[in-house]
Amino acid sequence: MSTNPFTDAWHFLTATTSDYLHQGNWRYLILALFWVLLIASIGVAVRNWQEDPTQRTARHLGIWLVRVLVGCMWLQGMLWKLPLPVSDGLQYWTEQESTNAAFEFHRTFLKDAVLPRMTVFGPIVFLAELVFAGSMILGLSVRLVGALAVAYALQLWLGLYGNSSEWPWTYMFLALLMFLFALEGAGRSLGFDAWLRRDVPAVRDGKGLVGWFFNVAG
Repeated sequence: MSTNPFTDAWHFLTATTSDYLHQGNWRYLILALFWVLLIASIGVAVRNWQEDPTQRTARHLGIWLVRVLVGCMWLQGMLWKLPLPVSDGLQYWTEQESTNAAFEFHRTFLKDAVLPRMTVFGPIVFLAELVFAGSMILGLSVRLVGALAVAYALQLWLGLYGNSSEWPWTYMFLALLMFLFALEGAGRSLGFDAWLRRDVPAVRDGKGLVGWFFNVAG
């Protein structure tokens, strides 16, 4: 059956993609999580728009839209890291990295340290992409999480550099996009970071451990 961006988006929004269906009934929990994140993102964006006139610009709206869509991309990519602790897909692509990484030390690390411990690394990879997705959709701690995502994407870039079926620029573009999100503090555009820095004095002034953390992270 032919597909197009509209039908693919509908299948993603209704948990009927192949990656979703592979999770069985657990897909409904993941779908519920996605909708909670999306609705929360829209709610925070509306509140920022209403309370802060400086947020009412095409630039802020555009950054919010791109950030949320990239968060959806991370969540969609997270799906094939399931089921835990090790999915077939993650096992396969890690093996691909172990033979296609650009540098020998990287290949050795993957072969000797990562592959024998996939039951540990599998959940870590899943949680990392879940955090990336949640941060981008909500606009929360985007500077910190964006920086971590840059390192993650660069690892994929170098890890799959020699795979002829992959285009290395794909991962470089992702790293550059996450770099821009971190550099610009994209969560300050209609996101939780904007709300925290405006309405929570401890975060705005960077006071206390929690206030300092969210001030720096967002």
